[in-house]
Amino acid sequence: MPRYFFHTQIGDDLISDPTGVELRDPDAAWDKARDTIRAALRERGDQARLLTACLIVADAAGDIVLEFPFSEGVALPTTDDPILH
Repeated sequence: MPRYFFHTQIGDDLISDPTGVELRDPDAAWDKARDTIRAALRERGDQARLLTACLIVADAAGDIVLEFPFSEGVALPTTDDPILH
């Protein structure tokens, strides 16, 4: 199973993910990125700054698979959202 690394960029600062997580494919990495962003926004106090952040998902070779702005993580529904049921 491929390993994906979830790095957080806030302005010029980059918080590296040294361990990553094994996921089945890029779609699963997208879901994990969305869930990670939503969890961070629930837990952190400085949400205005976090909304300017971007989660950069890279594969084991270091190639960027996707860039997920935190601001988009708030707006996207999930299958758990009542609006979809």
